[in-house]
Amino acid sequence: MGVKRVVILGSTGSIGMNALKVIARFPDKFKVVGLTAYNNVDLLARQIKSFAPVFAAASPQNVAILKKRFGRSKTQICNVEEDVESLVCRADIDCVVIAMRGSAALKPFLSAVRAGKTIATANKEALVIAGDILISEAKRHHARIIPIDSEQSAIFQCLEGRGRSELKKVLLTASGGPLLNVPSSRFDRLSVRQVLAHPRWKMGQKITVDSATLMNKGFEVIEAQALFQLQMNQIEIVVHPEAIIHSMAEYTDGSVMAQLSITDMRLPIQYALTYPQRLESGLGPVNFFEIGKLTFQRPDLGKFPSLALAIHVGRRGGTLPSVLNAADEVVVDAFLNGRIRFSDIYRIVEKVVRRHKVAVRPTLEKILAADQWAREEAAGLIFR
Repeated sequence: MGVKRVVILGSTGSIGMNALKVIARFPDKFKVVGLTAYNNVDLLARQIKSFAPVFAAASPQNVAILKKRFGRSKTQICNVEEDVESLVCRADIDCVVIAMRGSAALKPFLSAVRAGKTIATANKEALVIAGDILISEAKRHHARIIPIDSEQSAIFQCLEGRGRSELKKVLLTASGGPLLNVPSSRFDRLSVRQVLAHPRWKMGQKITVDSATLMNKGFEVIEAQALFQLQMNQIEIVVHPEAIIHSMAEYTDGSVMAQLSITDMRLPIQYALTYPQRLESGLGPVNFFEIGKLTFQRPDLGKFPSLALAIHVGRRGGTLPSVLNAADEVVVDAFLNGRIRFSDIYRIVEKVVRRHKVAVRPTLEKILAADQWAREEAAGLIFR
């Protein structure tokens, strides 16, 4: 493997920081060409000092701060809102790590695909709302999309080298989130702190709330459907609280391939960056003797209706996944800011989804228009 030249979109978030830890472990194999962030200018500044990228991009209000600090350095300071779509297309970039969250990643994701890059993505929203477009464009421009999310990475690894005609279904695992053992009768009284107490993963606030509602698992179903070109009936969700098996693939002969590892995001990140090679990670293997047992159960769709809603949306397709994602972003933000109760998340999102008139096989413009409509509709319902 030669030196891979990498840009990280969202370098100050959890995924971005872990990606830089992986890169720092292999300085002879990776060169950081670019870093982008939005508001965490102090951490971005430390990353610039450590990795000396060719360019770094931040929000407009932080560009001046960074230019003052790095005006005499070789790092070019850019505006993340205006420049990122062109920056990911640079000839000196091999791999684009999409570590930023939300639908804002869609346009730079699409630009990187059309530039024929390898995209290592932890962003599920872009694939949820415009997966068909991204996969179609990737085929056309010979781009490679490698998932970083632990579950999608596991499926990617289990399917590697196998013909799709041999595949029966994938088994997408879920830890069950922070509320697996909390009765639904308590949901109205849950605080933000209680909802954010995930037992297995350290993630951002929005994704942790989605894990609590199991909406995140619903998004992963839609993502897997697009990423691996599956039918909805080929995806089965298995609740696996130990989070050691990250997902599985069942083949037509009854054999099941599983990917197991400790719960550390550096492992799927490293595999995406070093693919198709595997390098020593320094993280250690699964200790089966300490684990003792692995347990599995079906998801409770009555207790977690957001998951059932997302599956319904995935079956309908069209502009509906864009609506689901946008409404969820608005409503989860309202919960995190104390404006609604936890149980209101599903209630409001379901109303927005039900009111939407679905456009089948939509253009990117229609997808983005549906996104904007859903945000306005959800915001209106919050204040009623």
